[in-house]
Amino acid sequence: MHASELTLLLNIGFIVITAAGFAFLGKLVKMPSIVAYIIAGIVLGPGLGIVQLDHSLELISELGIALLLFLVGLELSLQKIKDLGRAAIILGGLQVSMTAAGAYVISTLMGFSVMECVFLAATVTFSSTVVVIKLLDQKGATSRLFGRIAISLFLVQDIVVIIGLTILSGLGSGGDEPFEMVTLTKSLGIAFAGMVILLLVSLFASRCVLPKPFAWASRSPDTVFIWALCWCFLVVLLAHQFHLSVEIGAFLAGIAIAQLPIHDDLHRRLHPLMTFFVAVFLVTLGIQMDISVLGEVWKYALGLSVFVIIVKPLIVFIILSRLRYSEYTAFQAATASGQVSEFAFILLGLGAGAGLIEGRVVSLGGMVGILTIAISSYLILYSDPLYSAFQKLGVLKFFKAKQEPDTEEQHSYAGHVIVVGMNALGREVVKQLSGRGETVLAIDTDPRKLEGLNCAETLIGSVEYESAVEEIGLSRARLVISALQIEDTNHLLAYRCRSAGVTCAIHAFDISVVEDLLDLDTAYMFMPAFDAVREQLAIFDQIERVDKNEEDIPV
Repeated sequence: MHASELTLLLNIGFIVITAAGFAFLGKLVKMPSIVAYIIAGIVLGPGLGIVQLDHSLELISELGIALLLFLVGLELSLQKIKDLGRAAIILGGLQVSMTAAGAYVISTLMGFSVMECVFLAATVTFSSTVVVIKLLDQKGATSRLFGRIAISLFLVQDIVVIIGLTILSGLGSGGDEPFEMVTLTKSLGIAFAGMVILLLVSLFASRCVLPKPFAWASRSPDTVFIWALCWCFLVVLLAHQFHLSVEIGAFLAGIAIAQLPIHDDLHRRLHPLMTFFVAVFLVTLGIQMDISVLGEVWKYALGLSVFVIIVKPLIVFIILSRLRYSEYTAFQAATASGQVSEFAFILLGLGAGAGLIEGRVVSLGGMVGILTIAISSYLILYSDPLYSAFQKLGVLKFFKAKQEPDTEEQHSYAGHVIVVGMNALGREVVKQLSGRGETVLAIDTDPRKLEGLNCAETLIGSVEYESAVEEIGLSRARLVISALQIEDTNHLLAYRCRSAGVTCAIHAFDISVVEDLLDLDTAYMFMPAFDAVREQLAIFDQIERVDKNEEDIPV
C-alpha cells in the first residue's frame, strides 16, 4: 500500500470516528449534526493538526456535495408544491431579494470588499432545507401548512442557489482574465445556456425516458438504488461537458427523478449514503477554517447571526402576513427560516477555491452557520411556546396579521390498519378490510403491486427504514399485518410493533419462523392456507370487540 493511500485511509478513519463522537455529544444537547460535524473538523484540523486537507479528501468531499444536491433535487416534486406554487414564488422572490440586499448593506458597513459582501449576502440569505425538514419531521409538522410553506420557500431558494453555482461556473471558466467584460459575459452566457439545455434534457427524461426503466427496476430495491446513482452521475458527466459544476448536474438529476412515483422511497434509500459523504464534506470544511482570524471576525459573526435569526424571519413573517396567511402560520414558517443553509458552506468553499474570497470570509461564514443553525434548531423545536410568549407580550399585533386559523389539510395517520406486502394475500386483505369501512394503508416497494388499490391509501417504501416507519404512523396504528415472505423484514417489523405497543399479525410462511416470531411477542401468526384471509378478518373482529371492551382476546 502506497503512503498516500495509507494517509487517505487514516484521514477518513479520523474523520469518521471524530464525526461520530461529536454527533453523539451533539445529540445529548440536541445540537444538529451539521454543527457537530463542522466543530469536529475544527478540532481535527486547526485545533489539533491531525488531518490535513489533500486532493483525495477534496474529491470525497465533492462527492458528498453532489449527493446532497441530488437528494435536495429529489425533494422538488412539482406535485407536492403545486398548491403553494404561487405563494412560494412570491415569498421566495421577495425574501431572497430583501434579505440579500439587507445583508449586502450590513457587510459593506462592516468594511468588506464588494466580492466579499456578495458572498456574505449569499451566505445569510438561504436557509437549511436539510436541517429544517429534519426538525419539522421530528415535530410531525412536515404536512402542516406552515411546514409545507417553509419547504416550498427553501426549494425556491435552492433554485436560486443553482443559479449562483452557474454563475460561479461561468466565472471559473473565464480563463486567465475572468473579470474582463467580454470574456466574463461569454463565460456566463455559455454556463446559463448549458444549464437550460441540461434542465430541458432532465425534464424530458423524467417524462419520456425514465418512467418505464425505473418502473421495471423498482421490482428490486437494490437495482433501483444503483440505477438512481447511475442516472445521477450520468447527468453529472453531461454537466461537465457543458463546463458546469458537479453540483448543478446532481441537482438537475434529482429533479428528474423527483417527478417519478418512486422518488420518496429512493430518498429514504439514498439518505444513509448521503449522510456519510456529507459528514466528510462538513468535517473537511471545518478543517479548512482558519481559527486564527476568529478573534478578528467574531464581532462580525455576531452581527450577521442576529440578522439571520431575527431580521430574516421578520421579513418572512411580514410577507406571509401580507399574503393573508394567519398569524400562527406566518410565525411558524418564519421561525423555520432563521438559520444559514448548508449550501452557504458550498458557495464559500467554491468561492475560496476560485480565489474570489479569502480564508477569513470562509471562517466568518462558518461561525455564522454554527451559531444560527444551533440556535434556530431550538427555536424550531420550541416554536409553540415561543409563539405563546410573543402573543402574551402583544408584539405580533403590531403587524396586523390575520387571526383566524388557516384551513389546512393535515394528514396524520391514526387508528388505521397497515398492510405490508402487496402479494395476492396482502391485496385481498386490503380489499376486505377497506370494504368493512376501515382506514387501510398499503405499503410495498414495488409500485406496480400498489396499482388498482383505489380502496386504500398506498405508499411506496420499505418498513426496514425508520423514516418509512415514521411516515406510515406505525406507533399510532390499530393493527399491522405483514403478508411478506421475507423472514428478516418480518422479524424487524414484529420487533418494531412490540416496541411501539402495536398489535401485529405476521405471515408465518414456514414452520421454522414460528419460534422466532413467538420470541418477538407476535400477537398473531397465519400460515399460507386457503383460508388465510378469512382468519385475518376473524382476528380483526376480535380486536374490534376488545376495543369495545366486549371480551378479552387470548394471545
